[in-house]
Amino acid sequence: MTDEDPAEQEAENDGITARYFETDEERVLEFSTKHATAAIAQNIEGYAMLKVRPSADGDELERYYGFDMALDHAGELLGVSPHDLPVPDAADDMGM
Repeated sequence: MTDEDPAEQEAENDGITARYFETDEERVLEFSTKHATAAIAQNIEGYAMLKVRPSADGDELERYYGFDMALDHAGELLGVSPHDLPVPDAADDMGM
């Protein structure tokens, strides 16, 4: 048994930190590097389109049905390949 809260997880890869957390209204996956941030958000029920933002509390830039497309956009915002983005286990099922 682990003490890690499934509603809050982190992962790291090549200087990119991913933090998954839940609010009362959303599931949020926020990425950060030394120079930039990007976030992917979905409603707490987990069935709506994904919103890509420049930060967890930033204005929505675009909406996507698929997680892969949202990761592509997040990678663009960070200036990295989407394949380099670490994804905590709790965020694996984001998208429609």
